[in-house]
Amino acid sequence: MLQRLPVGIQTFSELRSRDCLYVDKTEAIHQLITMGKYFFLSRPRRFGKSLLLSTIKEIYQGNRALFDGLWIADRWDWAKVHPVIHLSFASMGYRDLGLDAAIRLQLQSIANNYGIHSDNSGGIARIFAELLEKLAAKHGKVVLLIDEYDKPLIDYLDDIPLAKTNQQVMKTFYSVLKDSDPYLEFLLITGVSKFSRVSIFSDLNNLADLTMNRRFATLTGYTQPELEHYFAPY
Repeated sequence: MLQRLPVGIQTFSELRSRDCLYVDKTEAIHQLITMGKYFFLSRPRRFGKSLLLSTIKEIYQGNRALFDGLWIADRWDWAKVHPVIHLSFASMGYRDLGLDAAIRLQLQSIANNYGIHSDNSGGIARIFAELLEKLAAKHGKVVLLIDEYDKPLIDYLDDIPLAKTNQQVMKTFYSVLKDSDPYLEFLLITGVSKFSRVSIFSDLNNLADLTMNRRFATLTGYTQPELEHYFAPY
């Protein structure tokens, strides 16, 4: 019996629990998370960026059962568990709330989930920095995964003043990361545009750009051999 095709599914745990077909990218993921700390990846939409971040999240949360039969299953220390902050700007609700308020609400929700008291009255930079510090102190170094970082800019290319306002909010938000190095285990930021073009990471000059790195070319999307191997029965 053929496995279901995971059309539209971007959550690794759902994909695996529903026994959907998964093209095993865990060897490339293992290479990535064991070689460095700060990364950026740009890919077109529908290339699997969200699924990639969801998979990394489950690895760092130690959910080994989801990886049975995959390359990484017996090659990772599953006792090595870290708190994960997974932010997706695509689902943050900034169109209704405004970007600053949407980020603030998201950070408060994460703090609540981890049982951390957060004073939500200050600026988002202070709130974010405090969350990273407290989370690391309570649960260990933080894994930070940010999906579609550039959506609050791309959505407003027809409204340049608002795009510039969002750009400044994002620059303030990301400025925290450089001084938060002691609290971070791993960072991956994804989007469809190059981070060097949007001027929001000027304080974060240690991001390794994987976009054109041949070693990680197959991290998302399908290769011809993968297509022929995994999809032949279909």
